[in-house]
Amino acid sequence: TTGLAMFSMFFGAGNIVFPLIVGQAAGSMAWMAIVGLMVGAVIVPFIGLLAMTYFDGDHETFFDTIGRVPGYLVTLFIMILIGPLNAIPRCISLSHGTIGMYAPISSIMFSVISCLIIFLATVRKSRVVDLLGDLLSPLLVVSLFVIIIKGLLTHPAAPVSTATAGQMLTFGLMQGYNTMDLLGTFFFSGVVISGLKHSFPHERTNRKRMAWYALQASIIGATLLGVVYVGFGLLALYYSSSLTGASPEVLLGTLAHMVLGKAGGFFVSMAVALACLTTAITLVVVFAEFLQHQVFRNKVGYTACLTGTLLVAGVNANLGFSQIVAMMVPILAVIYPALIVMTIAAILHKTHGLSSVKLPVFVTAALALVVQHMPTAVKALSTVASG
Repeated sequence: TTGLAMFSMFFGAGNIVFPLIVGQAAGSMAWMAIVGLMVGAVIVPFIGLLAMTYFDGDHETFFDTIGRVPGYLVTLFIMILIGPLNAIPRCISLSHGTIGMYAPISSIMFSVISCLIIFLATVRKSRVVDLLGDLLSPLLVVSLFVIIIKGLLTHPAAPVSTATAGQMLTFGLMQGYNTMDLLGTFFFSGVVISGLKHSFPHERTNRKRMAWYALQASIIGATLLGVVYVGFGLLALYYSSSLTGASPEVLLGTLAHMVLGKAGGFFVSMAVALACLTTAITLVVVFAEFLQHQVFRNKVGYTACLTGTLLVAGVNANLGFSQIVAMMVPILAVIYPALIVMTIAAILHKTHGLSSVKLPVFVTAALALVVQHMPTAVKALSTVASG
């Protein structure tokens, strides 16, 4: 049960896009790209979940390992990323791209309508959103597996790629970063860990046992995620010639239309769009409550925080899915390696008494920043030298 819960926690409609992008771009090197994707989008987040079991799912205690002030600033930055700056507008943009294939509507109008729906669904909390998610998750998963199975049984020949294995491995890894599942793990793992403690009440204080149970459940969740990622990566590989020129937000809708026909494609597209909006609703509530309690210390009301969150998210959603993702690439290239090192160092801190978590994290962040800007610096120096 916990393994299935983990799968639901990590699995969002937006995560489908990145395996499709990997398969479409990788050609005959798709398997190398898929391996990179699996590392960044499956293995790394589940290591993060394992680390959080040693902190009872408490993200504040986890981030305090690098210092109270740095920990708070990193928490705030990550919350902004999985909130109105990136994840929420990405959900809205993907919903627009999917629905737009069947009901043309401008991105501005769709953003306004979506934000209004989200506001009405969250201003007074109710079970409606949870029930909608419970209904949509199995419906979405079943429909996606239908596409994968039918598509792979009737696929055309795969195109040949001129890229090297190393290039595709790195490309897949970066697409795995784009899912931002590791970032979400730090804040949503508390629900999973609470479920494990409820299932094993006599061992709730035994962190090693809890970590062992979490590892077993993770194998189930990771396997299911891996099957979906591999399936959609291969599907986009085989149908890549038919997807030429399609923007990321319409890849799934286009595939569904080709594999299942107009009626089947419409059904899947609506399920994906609704699942995206449901995910956006959850993220909006999480971020608005974080603003209210952690940032403004209850001096600003929930409704005001909710409104501000939706205004920023609605504006960013109009940038389009590709632009939103492109904006995050240099940021994720720096913070992801640092957070991976922090996750491993935090586990070693709890299991083997590693004295300093802060030092390896800060060194990794500095090195990643240097590597990220090195091509620009080299180009600038070459220009100066040639001038």
